[in-house]
Amino acid sequence: MASTDLQDDSDDGMDAFMDKFKTQRYKNAFSENNWEEEFNKIPMFMKTAPEEIDPKKYPELACLQSIIHDEDRSPEEQAKSLKDEGNAFFKEKNYKHAVVAYTAALNKKCGDQELNAVLLTNRAASHFHLGNMRSALNDATAAKKIKPDHLKALIRGAQCCMELRNFSGAIQWCDEGLKTHPTDNKLRELRASADKHKRAAERDARKAKAKEKKLHGEKEALLGAIKERGIKLFQHIRSRPEGSDSEDEDERPSAGIAQLSLDSLSSVEVTGVQVFLDEQGSLHWPVLFLYPEHQQSDFISAFCENNSFRDHLSVMFGEELPPWDTDRKYHPQILQLYFEDEEKETLYQVDPEMSLLQILQHKRFFVKAGTPSFMVLVKDSSFWKQFMSGKKIHGL
Repeated sequence: MASTDLQDDSDDGMDAFMDKFKTQRYKNAFSENNWEEEFNKIPMFMKTAPEEIDPKKYPELACLQSIIHDEDRSPEEQAKSLKDEGNAFFKEKNYKHAVVAYTAALNKKCGDQELNAVLLTNRAASHFHLGNMRSALNDATAAKKIKPDHLKALIRGAQCCMELRNFSGAIQWCDEGLKTHPTDNKLRELRASADKHKRAAERDARKAKAKEKKLHGEKEALLGAIKERGIKLFQHIRSRPEGSDSEDEDERPSAGIAQLSLDSLSSVEVTGVQVFLDEQGSLHWPVLFLYPEHQQSDFISAFCENNSFRDHLSVMFGEELPPWDTDRKYHPQILQLYFEDEEKETLYQVDPEMSLLQILQHKRFFVKAGTPSFMVLVKDSSFWKQFMSGKKIHGL
């Protein structure tokens, strides 16, 4: 009877409590505007975990975290809780936080080697998705060391090697895995892919080596042809004052043809054109014509050494004169060509009927930056007289 009275009192009390809301509004109830926000604060209904857990804003979550990180529990229990936390982050694709959680679990240094292998493999997966292939490979290697037959670690190690283009390493990982998991399709697929890429890389390396050897042979033949003709290249020679540590370079003509090198043939032209040797054994040079009166220039990409200057001038200043020649005075018959000997501050006049080879073989001509250059002036023009004033001039 007494218990019935107590039940009645309880029911009466609840009825009275509920009746109160007929006249009073519950102050802390969810509204239509904030119910989703409030639900997201409850751990069970959270869609994503907050970046930082504020105990005032998320008291329930802070309480759960304190339970997870309870230092009174054993290292194994703490590590497992942190592993679960890392797994939750991983499922949300929050790989950075997953790495932090797995690292914290590993720092507990629990004696459960099976768990440690799982933690290392999971952290390797997180690093893999972040693009940290070296870190992922290191973790997979550490997990394999603890548990050599760990399938996920073996697969992850092979995948990391593939991403790092270490195909031989990927094959080695797969072979180790197939010893204990001979029927695993993932390992089989990875090994087949690694072997295919390895053979392709080796083929490409052979092609590149053969191409490099061919190019080197062609360049050596080119240098031999230049040396045989006695053509001199302008060299970069380091010049240091006595007792000075200066690294400044002083450009000077090389003293002998033995100074020839492939670097001396590199053109500074925007086109990157370089002298070449044709099948008939003739050299074709990139040649620059300068017009100081108008600050203009012409570039011939392949001037055959056997052609005369007249051949090119007739084409360049034939029927149609260049637009910058407003006075219409650049006619082939009255043009004069010169090359400059910078060391002796002397101009040498070039006979247009001479071939390029004859000029290149002159004792004072040096090919600079792989591109012979010549100045073109109009004979007896006012600019020609002014430009030549005070200069040393020699004829060929």
